[in-house]
Amino acid sequence: MDAYEKKTGGSVLAIPHNGNLSNGLMFPVVEAFGKKLDREYVETRARWERLYETTQTKGTGESHPYLSPNDELADFELWDKGNLDGSVAKKKEMLEFEYARSALKNGLKLEQQLGVNPYKFGLVSGSDAHTGLSAMEEDNFFGKTTPQEPSPERLSATFVNNPQTGVKIMDWEVGASGYAAVWATENTREALWDAMQRKETYATTGPRMIVRFFGGWDFEANDAQDRMPARVGYAKGVPMGGDLPKQPAAGRAPSFLAAALKDPIGANLDRIQIVKGWLDAKGELHEQVFDVAWSDNRKPDPKTGKLPSVGSTVDVANATWTNSIGAPELIAVWKDPGFDPAQRAFYYARVIEIPTPRWTAYDVKRYGNTPLPGTRMTITERAYTAPIWYTPN
Repeated sequence: MDAYEKKTGGSVLAIPHNGNLSNGLMFPVVEAFGKKLDREYVETRARWERLYETTQTKGTGESHPYLSPNDELADFELWDKGNLDGSVAKKKEMLEFEYARSALKNGLKLEQQLGVNPYKFGLVSGSDAHTGLSAMEEDNFFGKTTPQEPSPERLSATFVNNPQTGVKIMDWEVGASGYAAVWATENTREALWDAMQRKETYATTGPRMIVRFFGGWDFEANDAQDRMPARVGYAKGVPMGGDLPKQPAAGRAPSFLAAALKDPIGANLDRIQIVKGWLDAKGELHEQVFDVAWSDNRKPDPKTGKLPSVGSTVDVANATWTNSIGAPELIAVWKDPGFDPAQRAFYYARVIEIPTPRWTAYDVKRYGNTPLPGTRMTITERAYTAPIWYTPN
């Protein structure tokens, strides 16, 4: 990449994928390929790896229940059995170095140690399909490769089967995901490149929902009433992928404007969450997921703070659902209640849809076949924005 840039005067942007299948190699914190991480290594990754593919057909790489035990929505479309061909089985100690949220947290610590954060990336999605088709939603999923194209047999076929390790992945575990969303100033190659370079992006697992996320020091509750969130968002703060400006005064906590609009022909929205990660004074890493906007006038549990389930309207047998629950749009301003100006931190938004039929349910409806035991028939689609970072003054 360096040679290309020097020779041509062009620019390179790399988007790693399949971190969840790297068996702990994607996001190292001590050494990589037998060499200790140093300033050159972290600078190189920060320079080119501006984005990370956090979801695609071979599983979602945002987080994992083992890494985020207090996140009840972390158990989503996981591929955590081994590497790509199943030749090496997964061990739990590998997981920390495979998932985006852990990398974002470890990046804070590496920045403190080496002066540069190598994992300061935005989030996007991609299909990783080899069919040449953009058919990545549940009702039109055309498969990852030719053997997974629609047929009565694909629900019972095998994707990976390694008898030496016992790693076995079925075709039904392949996910209908996803799309990369880019907030560009215009639909040109140059503008799209610039937006990806500045990380003003978000990932969806398939739906074409619209998501905005801004951070600053001056957002107020009534800003959520603006019908053009970007107008107040850019005026008062920075967008997804950006860095919070310096704290303007002692005692001020950052505030965030998060807005989401449902896919026009898709499902309603369940909630918007903000995921925070931070590094404390003792060098310990932490994370917390906050529900900041939700549908149906639900009330959080006064003891646990957990939001009740939105419920489900999915009719699996007919592969359909109704939008009688959820909301077509959600928007809120949220202020960090535990902000410490001495702690490095990041924040990103996660938008959750109400449950809908998974592509497997559509296959059963079309072909009249019987799914294997354990086949997932519903899904809660979602979007993940690029983070906004805070660095102490």
